[in-house]
Amino acid sequence: MNINRLKIGAVALFMILSSTVAWAQSPAATAKGTINGANITIDYSSPSVKGRKIFGGLVPYNEVWRAGANEATVFKTDKKIVVGSTPLAAGSYSIYVIPTEKTWTVIFNSETGQWGTNKGGTTRVASKDVLRLVVNPAKTSSLEERLKYEVTPKGFVLAWENQSVLVPIK
Repeated sequence: MNINRLKIGAVALFMILSSTVAWAQSPAATAKGTINGANITIDYSSPSVKGRKIFGGLVPYNEVWRAGANEATVFKTDKKIVVGSTPLAAGSYSIYVIPTEKTWTVIFNSETGQWGTNKGGTTRVASKDVLRLVVNPAKTSSLEERLKYEVTPKGFVLAWENQSVLVPIK
């Protein structure tokens, strides 16, 4: 009887540790900063390149991407801001991106808390998009192994693999 309990316990421990390791492959991260008096927070999961082709490969061109891993990336602002030339009210938004070889469309969506993908693709509900902005990606000078967001005085930067994009905010 005790041997069976020990075996069950060992299997349960293995399953817990395995799921923890899988989750840690794209650990949670947060970028914070202030832009013109607005406190900005971006909560995301940070996957690694791990030798893969990311843009145009793992992240296909011309398809909606959750702009992170695991749950959809969440952008929060405590004050009204201007993204590009479009006002965005204070609140929380999911960020999605449609990358192409030459431009990326960044989408702010009013629904938050959803998992980033499902079997049919994205969990994004397009009718809840509140802002879309086309931006130009730039090549990075070195490999960015982990997906990273950074809030700067000019907006926020999303960088991964050999690409980065500035989303201008005033």
